[in-house]
Amino acid sequence: MNRLQKLLTVFAPFAFSCGELSAHPLQAEPINHAYVFGFDQYNLPEDPDEHVVEGGYLLLGELNCTACHTPPKAWQERLAAKPGPNLAGVGSRLDADSLWLLIRSPQHRKKGTQMPGLFANEEGDAEKVEALTEYLSSLKQDVKAMPAGDIERGKELYHKVGCVACHEPATDYRPAKAAADVEVEKPGLASVPIALADAYDVNALAEFLFNPLTHRPSGRMPNMRLSEQEAADIAAYLHIGRTPEKATERAALKIASQGVAKGKEVFAQMRCTACHTTEPKSEPLATAPVQALAELKMLDHGCLADKQPSGTPRYDLNELQKRALRLAITAIQQPTVPALTTNQKVDWQMTRLNCYACHDRDGKGGPEDPRAQYFGSNDGSAESLGELAHLPPNLDNVGRKLTAEWLKKVLWGEGGSVRPYMDTRMPNFGEAQTEMFVGLLPEADKREQSVEIDVSGLAKHHRAETGRQLMGATGLACVACHGLKERKSLGPPVIRLTHTVERLQPEYFKELLLNPQATQPGTMMPPMFMGRKKADQEIESIWIYLKELEGQPLPEGLLSTEDFELKPEKEGKPIVFRSFIEGAGTHAIAVGFPQGLHATFDPVQGRFTQIWRGRFLDAMSNWQTREMLPIKPLGTDVKALPEVSGVRVFGGYKLDAQGVPTFLYTVDGEPVEETLRPAADGKSFEHVTQIKGKIQKEVLSW
Repeated sequence: MNRLQKLLTVFAPFAFSCGELSAHPLQAEPINHAYVFGFDQYNLPEDPDEHVVEGGYLLLGELNCTACHTPPKAWQERLAAKPGPNLAGVGSRLDADSLWLLIRSPQHRKKGTQMPGLFANEEGDAEKVEALTEYLSSLKQDVKAMPAGDIERGKELYHKVGCVACHEPATDYRPAKAAADVEVEKPGLASVPIALADAYDVNALAEFLFNPLTHRPSGRMPNMRLSEQEAADIAAYLHIGRTPEKATERAALKIASQGVAKGKEVFAQMRCTACHTTEPKSEPLATAPVQALAELKMLDHGCLADKQPSGTPRYDLNELQKRALRLAITAIQQPTVPALTTNQKVDWQMTRLNCYACHDRDGKGGPEDPRAQYFGSNDGSAESLGELAHLPPNLDNVGRKLTAEWLKKVLWGEGGSVRPYMDTRMPNFGEAQTEMFVGLLPEADKREQSVEIDVSGLAKHHRAETGRQLMGATGLACVACHGLKERKSLGPPVIRLTHTVERLQPEYFKELLLNPQATQPGTMMPPMFMGRKKADQEIESIWIYLKELEGQPLPEGLLSTEDFELKPEKEGKPIVFRSFIEGAGTHAIAVGFPQGLHATFDPVQGRFTQIWRGRFLDAMSNWQTREMLPIKPLGTDVKALPEVSGVRVFGGYKLDAQGVPTFLYTVDGEPVEETLRPAADGKSFEHVTQIKGKIQKEVLSW
């Protein structure tokens, strides 16, 4: 499909009935005040001042009041202004009329917008609006070519992946959970407006949806982790029946061209630079404050006045918002500053980012019922889990639950999702907006009395085989609910345990297994270890099994006969396998690499004992026979490595990002780190030893 065909497909109004257009999310009931979801959600006119003042603090930050009115130093971190939309290339996304209408009267063009109006029909204002329009229209940049979108797929995605957690659902879309004979309940809370979406060029809209953080670095419109095709589909849906609005007043005024240079001057003069930048990947310019918050005395003037003069930012605040702002400004001017606990700091940032639209934490948040019905599951067998199958997880104790690295994956990285049965996606709000959670959450969720767990792998009961048997169908039957690797569970598709050791902190793992309901309220996990005399040891054995999963067979119930030979080349990463291996002893640790080079390490002797090429190991005799005969290397060119001297004490191993182990031990009390990894030629090993901070490298060829 060429570009013209694509545009005709998207814009053709005759393809849709008036009913379909009136049901569209763009036709949501208008909001006649600057809309901040977290404020409207948690504040009512009848609320007492001590509650409403907290909403006032939120408005000061979210409406960017502090971009012009500097707060006292003690408040600056909490009330930091958020960066406004990056206007680089805005002339390639919006046409001149759309820009003119938005600049002239933001609240008229996009009901509920947080962008203030700066022009109120006084003499000379129209020229300034025109100058700004010409300047912003001149800001061009290449827009990524996106695929042609499919409207029906876009409609489905819009209502499934999480857009409706904040935005209006269409009235002609029936969620799967809604009974056929019942009218679909409309959200009781207003929705974040998307009224400007129809003004975007459709290709630019698709590019924006694919990577919104480029244009909206504040993260208030997060990256929904859409593919290019999915972004194009949703853009096509949002463009149904689009008729670009013409600025008739602009045409009637017949304003002479003002020039790009004048527009740039007005952009600085009107302090647009306090919120916006016009350069790619840059921050708004710091501007001299209009008046510090501490100096504001007349709180019924300026932005808070009933009638505002031209040039004063006009937000169209409602009475509750004005009350909240006056309370907040008055409180900020007091000498005492309320100190926030770590948990309150977490709550504050979650409120600003609207995390509570999807998640609940400490009894706050979660989608209201009319929105929750759009959160679905793509796996029918998951429905037995109830809300756990489709609603985003409760975030209680998440700071002591997830490791720092996995938390980063969840927040802004890749591969953090462990619930493939859930349609809704975890958005990426941007590292700058969420990095503080990595430090705050562990402190906020710290347990008063720590849980003790030994995960060294050194204790006698630390045998992966014991953990494997416990997880199997004839043990505690963990596999009835949990899958491993590519294997599904025997029952409902609860979280797979493949990445448990990377994902969970071991103390939380034990805490959860010992008392699931107390640790994770609402979980369907039964208290399998309650009353078991060796619960501590059994839990540690399961952890060791999951730690060594790459080199272990799957538990009974998930195992097939093809699982016995260990194949690093199939896994695409190193396999670390502990067992009784010929040439390395009863406590041997074998390391297999996808390149077909392998080695064994004997922790008793504290040294690498042999290397070989070709196939790695066949663990069938080890796993399936009671004799536990030593496993022999399957490959060729097996070379024994020389013995070593000194008293050696093994201290475990650590894995790098590629899964390559570095073995830790001491020689006569001195710490040593030793690593083998395939050299660049793929035919030899690079041998790296670090002693007393000095690194020695050599190549092992044979």
